[in-house]
Amino acid sequence: MVKTGLEILLDSKGSLLDGSRVGLIVNPVSINSRFEHAADLFHQHAKINLTALFGPQHGIRGETQDNMIEWQTFRDKRTGLPAYSVYGETRKPTPEMLADIDVLVFDIQDVGTRVYTFVYTMALAMEAARECGKRFIVLDRPNPISGLQIEGNILEPEFQSFVGMFPIPMRHGMTVGELALMFNREFGIGCELEVVKMEGWRRSMWYEDTRLPWVMPSPNIPTVDTAVVYPGSVMFEGTNISEGRGTTRPFEIIGAAYIEPDELIEDLRIDNLPGVFFRPLHFQPTFHKFAGELCGGIQIHVIDRNAFRPVITGAAIISAIHRVYPDGFEWKRPPYEYVYDKLPFDVINGSSQLRERIEAARPVAEIEESWRDGLREFGERQKTYLLYD
Repeated sequence: MVKTGLEILLDSKGSLLDGSRVGLIVNPVSINSRFEHAADLFHQHAKINLTALFGPQHGIRGETQDNMIEWQTFRDKRTGLPAYSVYGETRKPTPEMLADIDVLVFDIQDVGTRVYTFVYTMALAMEAARECGKRFIVLDRPNPISGLQIEGNILEPEFQSFVGMFPIPMRHGMTVGELALMFNREFGIGCELEVVKMEGWRRSMWYEDTRLPWVMPSPNIPTVDTAVVYPGSVMFEGTNISEGRGTTRPFEIIGAAYIEPDELIEDLRIDNLPGVFFRPLHFQPTFHKFAGELCGGIQIHVIDRNAFRPVITGAAIISAIHRVYPDGFEWKRPPYEYVYDKLPFDVINGSSQLRERIEAARPVAEIEESWRDGLREFGERQKTYLLYD
């Protein structure tokens, strides 16, 4: 079994916290292999002086279900400690929040996709730690969709947002600890950083290979299968296509009231996408887009994870829907994640180029080829920060 940074810290590196007042950035996934939560473990530990908790989007214990819902600071009933929201009035810990803290510890599971906000909560907390003279420790966790593949375009500076602060691809192939090292040095945060590595994790591992328990990183990522498709399916959030919120398989089921499933699948055949099967279906979302309406669409069945390319698959589906249903398809309008002057689809993709190519009906192969040079350069840059084989 893989040992996470949390378990390594408590087993053998507790001296990192000796004599320090500790702030802990956590959410429901911050558990050990026995399902014990980091906040409880720190609070009960005789040698750890836990003084505050911090929580990202969706809350410390999963208090908010939907996307882009802010929550407010409260006092945690289990520990009696202040639980500061860094997805509310502020997304960055304030000096007042850090006044009784010497070291900030981050222990949250990422899903391997650039747009997942947790890694930017980490980045902003690292900035706050540097500005306030605090140490920062990342307890590393697996990339659940393996650490070998990278895919998608590199984010362009003018599209920086809370779902993309740095020039990395949509599928980045790194752990949160590796990202922290890259953010800190490559992108100039410059805090006093230490990463507690995992034991037993290899880059070729999918999450099930770790034998660690799976807990939903956020309410609409219920399974590892969801995380596998998410780097592409998250793009549907920038359109009027349902990304399956309000169904039992979000991001795997997609569709809209104007789609005829077999017609869409027939059009997708020309792209010959690897590792995936599109099953036609109808569904009625219980909330979110098309709530209560009958939608036609597809379920994305990944039949070979190592061959499957989620980002180009998502782009191909949107391109097909744009082509086949020009009167029904729409780009979603702003705002999206605190951005009010750009289309959400462009914010998600960190560029307007994918949208422009879809609008121009450019072939999927050409879209994928346009990413190649950026990915090659990123692959070379990331090597410096990789901690595992």
